[in-house]
Amino acid sequence: MPRLGLGVWRAKDGEETENAVLAALEAGYRGIDTASLYDNERSVGRALKASGVARDSVFVTTKVWNNEQGYAETIAAFRRSLERLDMDYADLYLVHWPVVGKYKDTYRAIEDLYEQGLIRAIGVSNFNIHHLEDLMGSCRIKPMVNQVEMHPLHTQKKLFAFCRKEGIQLQSWRPLMQGRLELPLIGELAVKYGKTPAQIIIRWHLQIGAITIPKSSKGQRIRENADVFDFELAPEDVVAIDGLNENRRFGADPDHIDF
Repeated sequence: MPRLGLGVWRAKDGEETENAVLAALEAGYRGIDTASLYDNERSVGRALKASGVARDSVFVTTKVWNNEQGYAETIAAFRRSLERLDMDYADLYLVHWPVVGKYKDTYRAIEDLYEQGLIRAIGVSNFNIHHLEDLMGSCRIKPMVNQVEMHPLHTQKKLFAFCRKEGIQLQSWRPLMQGRLELPLIGELAVKYGKTPAQIIIRWHLQIGAITIPKSSKGQRIRENADVFDFELAPEDVVAIDGLNENRRFGADPDHIDF
């Protein structure tokens, strides 16, 4: 699984998503993250075919949405996603949110799809520690990935430590705080390292061991976001960024979802 991928949340189906995926693949990205909810799986599949990059060298993630959850419903939803992607398998399939009363049956369906060879890796998204503990009390296959909102203002240290202990890879969505990059420390570090604020934050994610999927539809920004492997943050700068934490979410709280 690539350490850095492209997220396509809110990218419009059609030209916007296709151009973003093509730009990412041309820039060397090999991870693309989509979801049933995003309504752009067809564009992801078309772009991958148009790129000429081999399917087996690109890690494609998609997710089952809340109103598709339940055992039989998830099987059907996954097959619809594969059809839209025009692919024979998914590299990673996630439970998008922990819908109470449904996520265990949803995950059981995903386990079965994995055992049938239709998914290469399985996991969850937006699961807090208690959700993971509840799921692991009955599942056959421990989630391999937990994709959550994580960034310098919401570092998720307790969840990160729990996932590390359990061998679950944490993946960060909304890593750039929806463009809220005007933090004095991040600006100072951008000057120090000769990088953009976004590059500093992405590099921080990589150095603490998180996989991240910054979203952009602009080719130049997509290329800039990938230019993070030619420098390293000093340990004290990683610690300083950790210290920005405010437990501040920009998205929904997994314990209070009504969608």
